[in-house]
Amino acid sequence: MTRTVDAVVIGGGQAGLAAGYHLRRLGLDFVVLDAQATPGGAWQHAWDSLRLFSPAAYSSLPGRLMPPQPGETYPEAAHVVSYLTEYEQRYELPVVRPVRVEAVHRDGGFLRVEADAGTWRARTVISATGTWWRPFVPAVPGRTGFKGAQLHTVEYRGPAEFAGQPVIVVGGGNSGAQIAADLAYDTEPTWVTLREPRYLADEIDGRALFDHATARRRALDEGRTDTGGVASLGDIVAVPPVRAARDAGLLKPTPMFARVTATGVEWADGTTADAAAIIWCTGFRPALSHLAPLGLRGPRGHIPTTGTQAVGEPRLHLLGYGDWTGLASATLIGVGRPAREAARQIAGLLGR
Repeated sequence: MTRTVDAVVIGGGQAGLAAGYHLRRLGLDFVVLDAQATPGGAWQHAWDSLRLFSPAAYSSLPGRLMPPQPGETYPEAAHVVSYLTEYEQRYELPVVRPVRVEAVHRDGGFLRVEADAGTWRARTVISATGTWWRPFVPAVPGRTGFKGAQLHTVEYRGPAEFAGQPVIVVGGGNSGAQIAADLAYDTEPTWVTLREPRYLADEIDGRALFDHATARRRALDEGRTDTGGVASLGDIVAVPPVRAARDAGLLKPTPMFARVTATGVEWADGTTADAAAIIWCTGFRPALSHLAPLGLRGPRGHIPTTGTQAVGEPRLHLLGYGDWTGLASATLIGVGRPAREAARQIAGLLGR
């Protein structure tokens, strides 16, 4: 059976829930299709020690403050999952799961959303599938010949399985620093980065980053000089575990190696290091394969947008993939504003 709605939101993580909140406030008929079996989005798959960059009050979706986690300034991923679960229930958001969307097609005056659980005819679509589901690993020479374990950030859970073993951690961003710090006490990690790590000042957390991103947006909107955004401040937020490992001298960056060998890695000068495992903390790409039938892909795999609205298909909005779909839209606190704008544009398009 095919169902017809004003809007289909694809993805039930933080971006999808924020979109649902604003669509509900505007009285639109919509459904949220989530591929996960349970609430919480990508947060339910994060490694055990992951912490937010901000206190709970500054990591909230629209309408509902995240409660603090007892005994923790920076909440754990499990606390975020509990918050998103409660948020979904509190606002009675119409989430259907598990539903995996396979393709979105143009169908006259509608967008046809085809999924493993059926078909929806939508007047508009918000794609909020994020990036977690499309991990990126660079094509380093020799990588396929490595005889040890290779993991991406999405597969890492904790240091126990690597206890006492040499491990290579690749990546100079937040994930690389946090995982290297997590491994520093129980394994023999080598932390490899493309360039010298740039730590933000210790007093800067996610709230300050959001304030900085907001100031940048205001400057751009007013035609003033670009402040350079969050990236101008550094690459790594010094959350307490990272700070502790760094200050103890346990986070020592090593330049990027030239190749992977069967037993480890080798640098251009011939220096080698053995490893039982390589953990690639090398980022993600937007998970947009379901939108391929629309033919909208532009440079770097992105779909050109104005705000959240796709340039080549005004009935489609993209939310939560990064700054190109709204400044700070890939964060809990930052997704609310672009979600509100997307919902308002959809309401306007539908004449509501």
